[in-house]
Amino acid sequence: MAIRKIREMGDPVLGKVCKEVTEVTPRIQELIDDMFDTLYEANGVGLAAPQVGILKRIVVIDTTGEDPILMINPKIIEKSGEQTGYEGCLSVPGKTGNVTRANYVKAIAYDENMEPFEIEGTELMARAIQHELDHLDGHLYVEKVDGPLQDVEDLEED
Repeated sequence: MAIRKIREMGDPVLGKVCKEVTEVTPRIQELIDDMFDTLYEANGVGLAAPQVGILKRIVVIDTTGEDPILMINPKIIEKSGEQTGYEGCLSVPGKTGNVTRANYVKAIAYDENMEPFEIEGTELMARAIQHELDHLDGHLYVEKVDGPLQDVEDLEED
C-alpha cells in the first residue's frame, strides 16, 4: 500500500470520463488500498480514481474516519431535496466554494467482490457521493460554485 500523488486542477486527467471496471484484479485491489491510504493521509472525505491519475470508475468515501465505503461503477438512481454549503476538494487545495446539491441520494455500485449494493445518504454523505461521482465524468466542484472560490484560511478566521 502506498500514498499516491493527488492530481490538481489543471491536470488534463481530471477532465476525462472514466472507464467501467469489469473485474477486480490484483492491480485494481492495490489501487483501492492505495486510494484509502491516500484519502486518510490527506485528511479527506472522498477520493476518486482520476484524482490519483487512474481513469477507472472507483470512488472511496469516509465521512467519519471510521466508516470506509468503496464504490465501483457507481450510479446515482435517486435524488431529492436541496442543500447549499461550502465544499472543498483534494484536487483544489486551499480553496472552497458554495455549492448547491441534492440533500438525499440513493446510488448503486459494486463492492470489491463485484457484488452489487445500494447506498443512501443525506447531508454530508449525499454531498460526498455527488462530488466524487462528478469526478468520474470529468467534472470538478468548481464548475458548480455559486460566486467566487474562497481561500480556506479566510473562512477559518470568521
